[in-house]
Amino acid sequence: MSSSPDSSGSSDPEALGATTGRLRIDRRHLLYAGVATLAALGGAGIAWWERRPADVAPDASLEFWAQSFDTPEGGRLAMQSFRGKPLLVNFWATWCGPCVEEMPLLDSFYHENSSKSWQVVGLAVDKPDPVRRFLRRVPVSYPIAMADLTGLELGRALGNSQGGLPFSVVFGADGALIARKIGKLNAGDLQQWVTQRS
Repeated sequence: MSSSPDSSGSSDPEALGATTGRLRIDRRHLLYAGVATLAALGGAGIAWWERRPADVAPDASLEFWAQSFDTPEGGRLAMQSFRGKPLLVNFWATWCGPCVEEMPLLDSFYHENSSKSWQVVGLAVDKPDPVRRFLRRVPVSYPIAMADLTGLELGRALGNSQGGLPFSVVFGADGALIARKIGKLNAGDLQQWVTQRS
């Protein structure tokens, strides 16, 4: 007596078992892939939340404009001297990989936009000797000043509560804080800021 084939077209019990096993494995892979995707999205969300600037402290802009910092060459650089034009301030350090990576972009931005009244200042949250050595190897056209630990406190007041680097802020021509970013800049960030101020 012959057995009739099942819906899969097979009458072999071993083949049926193999098919069922494959379905279980496929479901397991889908489940693992789903969990991995959720974990990745959750991690990205946490990273975004941690990199999101915090609230700005009262009078942080006034405090910024009152600052004056030593330069690597031994002079002084008063932030007040930059008022009246849009200013991009980049907090950085020689030991910060993303900071170093974005410096050529900042230098290009400075060259391309200084004729449009844009200014750039790099505030090194670092010691003078490493900064001098670094700038001999990787010179930039925009002014650099030595902010050291004052730079960390100033950054926190401007919304960088974690003290992460790089940290960039933009002040409008009127001296008001208009943009902030924790983390490495990209060309899109810079273009957006220029468009907002045009």
